[in-house]
Amino acid sequence: MTNNDLIQAKALEAVLHHDIPLTRDMGLNVLSWHDHQLRLHLPLGPNINHKNTLFGGSLYCAAVLAGWGWLHLRLREEGINEGHIVIQEAQISYPLPVKIDGIAICEAPDEALWTRFLTMYRRRGRARLTLNTRIVAQDSEASAVTFSGQFVLHR
Repeated sequence: MTNNDLIQAKALEAVLHHDIPLTRDMGLNVLSWHDHQLRLHLPLGPNINHKNTLFGGSLYCAAVLAGWGWLHLRLREEGINEGHIVIQEAQISYPLPVKIDGIAICEAPDEALWTRFLTMYRRRGRARLTLNTRIVAQDSEASAVTFSGQFVLHR
């Protein structure tokens, strides 16, 4: 991770904690922003449920926030600082319980989709982009949660 990546990751964490106070209570933090991949850390302690696993609502929040954060950072790289990002619709699946801290991972969509999204936003002031997030247990790469969300950027 470059120094600029680290600066961007910490800036995103500050935005999340300031603009979405729930993220502080969840203990959510930004682990990394590198090669257009965002990783968020979700600790078990403040997000534990009655089964001693990560609470489904916390997992959902982390998945949405990974997509929102990915889009926020990528737009800043494009010099787009205005506009509002909102989640329009989403689908989530919980195939495995997460018994320890979780890592939410959002990767870049196909480059053609990204280019089309930017073109639409610049032309019309509104665009939609589907982003996929997966959540893994901290000691695993197996997807415990898969999430697909449609995010809208509008002026």
